[in-house]
Amino acid sequence: MENESRSARQLWVDDEKGRQRMPDPVRTAAVRAVMITSVTLIQGVVAFFCSVAGSWLAFPMTISSVASTVVATWSVLDVWITRQVWRQRNGVVSEPSSTARQLRRERRAEERSERSDRSDRSERRSDGRTESARLSEAT
Repeated sequence: MENESRSARQLWVDDEKGRQRMPDPVRTAAVRAVMITSVTLIQGVVAFFCSVAGSWLAFPMTISSVASTVVATWSVLDVWITRQVWRQRNGVVSEPSSTARQLRRERRAEERSERSDRSDRSERRSDGRTESARLSEAT
């Protein structure tokens, strides 16, 4: 009996997270930024220890860590830019509500009927005079 209850219980249960998973391009840029930043930090530490030890490698490591800092800054900005671009292209899914759709259908139907009324009136006027000329004659 104990074995049956143990087998019925799952070992791993997924809980719903509050945040959704990042889109693939954003996640790729984030991973790239983390890797570049970690290499930059390692270069900085190596440059520091080389400076303390008085090694000839201190100067080239310092120059390369400064250059890597610029690259790491750009990679972090790339994550932000990629995220914004993804949101603008794919982030907002806009579907009009059924109420808005119904109102738009009614408005289009009214416009169509007005256009057809105008075209009917213009077909009835076969004498070629304008509306203003007819109004001036009527008064």
